[in-house]
Amino acid sequence: MAYAISKECTACGKCADVCPVEAISKREQHYAIEAETCVSCGLCAGECPTEAIAEA
Repeated sequence: MAYAISKECTACGKCADVCPVEAISKREQHYAIEAETCVSCGLCAGECPTEAIAEA
């Protein structure tokens, strides 16, 4: 199951830096995960300082 980023995202970019498949990109006010590309490794959730990333 893919991960998703909630509105608690502060756009720090730590999640995108660790994503092994580059499924995370910056949007207007926060980052988002492309569900079709996400391999559900969970690395992004472990890096998020605001705990804004969870399984969708």
